[in-house]
Amino acid sequence: MSASGYSYVFLGPPITSPRGDEHATTYRGLLRALVERGHTALFLERDETPCPDGDLAARRRGEVARYASLEELKDRFSGAVRRADLVIVGSRVPEGAAVGAWATGEAGGRAAFHDLDTHGTLRDLAAGQHEHITPALLPRYDLYLSSAGGPTIELLERRHGAARARPLYCGVDPEIYFPEPSACVWDLGHLGDHREDVHGPLERLLLQPARLLPRSSFAVAGAGYPAGVDFPENVSRVDRIPAGAHRGFYSAQRFTLDVTPRGAADAGYSPGARLFEAAACGAAIVSDGWPGIDRFFHPGEEILIARSTEDALRLLCDMPDRARAAVGRRARRRALAEHTAAHRAEALERHTREVLDAGSRRRGGGGLGGVRGAALRQRRCSDG
Repeated sequence: MSASGYSYVFLGPPITSPRGDEHATTYRGLLRALVERGHTALFLERDETPCPDGDLAARRRGEVARYASLEELKDRFSGAVRRADLVIVGSRVPEGAAVGAWATGEAGGRAAFHDLDTHGTLRDLAAGQHEHITPALLPRYDLYLSSAGGPTIELLERRHGAARARPLYCGVDPEIYFPEPSACVWDLGHLGDHREDVHGPLERLLLQPARLLPRSSFAVAGAGYPAGVDFPENVSRVDRIPAGAHRGFYSAQRFTLDVTPRGAADAGYSPGARLFEAAACGAAIVSDGWPGIDRFFHPGEEILIARSTEDALRLLCDMPDRARAAVGRRARRRALAEHTAAHRAEALERHTREVLDAGSRRRGGGGLGGVRGAALRQRRCSDG
């Protein structure tokens, strides 16, 4: 790596919104960590709305620019894409397949696909839904950064032709997520927008215990819950919580429930951003469990596993507060030691170095581009 670091261009979903979206908080932390490690990072977000003045904090984590259409993206940012060492196209970008086809052809360095919902992408591919990536486009990327590890990495390479699949898990920004002194308001809470594939665990592990423990208090925060969901009277409903208020929500709970979408849970090795955020806040996390969870937190010591209503009731009714608080403290130590945005930036740096040093598999050995590529070419000429 040169003294000036790598140059990155990201094309992703909006990150300057105050909504507190998981993808936004993940990218914000990653951008800031990359800049702090000496790299340059330009984030291009597809959004047609004006950028509020209050979103300047996101810009300090790296340069952020907006484009309203694919045509504007090409007109304004072709030069930046050609100069970058690594262009990273995020999942769930509007017209993502078209953006990816352009980026992989335009990039002077390398191009990567950053998938923050790998199992959703694989599901879409199996269903013939190709808005974000196509079977033909997938192998054109030099690097596939996957939110899921374990067996999914081999699946991406062998079945789907990914040139180089590597895990890049969500991370947490410790400047935003930390314990906040707060009175206990709820015995168990859950933060997450409604998804059909998480409703079963939510029903078993929170809603049914709420019905059986009418004197206890529960909370579900998130958008999109249909009117047909039966929320007991002792379950507080909160629509959206800004990212800066998440720590207060976690700190006001005795336990917090983290539920993994069904496809990701079945495949395993798929930690979500909320898991690390809750851990950094020192929350006692209750998870429905999935293969590989022990790679991230030690069950029984740093995270609590509950697969049935009876399991959840035992934790709520029988676990002493001192033991519960100790679980949260150990989870926070693990998160800060291994799962921060800085750790993910370091991993991305390693993957970047690997793909730049390996040469292009996407353009048939068409040569190295970008700042790093120029440095390598010069070094090779100097070496004779």
